[in-house]
Amino acid sequence: MQEKYPEALDELMEFLRLLPGIGRRSAERMALAFYSWDEERLAALGQNLAELKKRICKCAICNNMASGDDGNTLCSICASPVRDKSVLCVVEDSPQIRSIENSGVFRGVYHVLGGRIAPLEGKGVDSIDLPGLEKRLDGGEIKEVILALSPDVEGQATSIYIANMLKGRNIAVSSPARGLPAGSDLSYADPATIAAALSGRTLFDK
Repeated sequence: MQEKYPEALDELMEFLRLLPGIGRRSAERMALAFYSWDEERLAALGQNLAELKKRICKCAICNNMASGDDGNTLCSICASPVRDKSVLCVVEDSPQIRSIENSGVFRGVYHVLGGRIAPLEGKGVDSIDLPGLEKRLDGGEIKEVILALSPDVEGQATSIYIANMLKGRNIAVSSPARGLPAGSDLSYADPATIAAALSGRTLFDK
């Protein structure tokens, strides 16, 4: 009969298995590693997790993650005076910004939709921040919009919807070149692939 772990460790393993890419054995190793930590280090981790949502808010301009606890905080990109605010890259979620930034080729700004249109999942147009996007475009400073959504069916459908929404505006609408793996999440693409895709981006027909 296989020896069972104490209930507290089993519960911790179940929580860890909720993380992306973490299976049973990985969760087991991580839980045992945590158990080997001293109480001070465990308490610091627990405090960090408990306060995580309180210490992070949405950027007041682009919806990216920002350090703060109110609605007036700007992320480091929107607050930077050297970013090219005439080029706006539209992404689904904040992790995609990190992936694009790691490529080192994009110096514009971002807009985080907070998802994508996915009717089969009950996510329609109202589930993403299109009003915020339109408000930024109405400012007149933006000259190009890059639709850097994941190259799967839902991501492409969202890109097409936004491109159609932008018809009639004097704004170039482009998308990354097809170097990205079909059906993949942009968040997991390597920096070199993203750099090549952005450098070779193509214009949408308007």
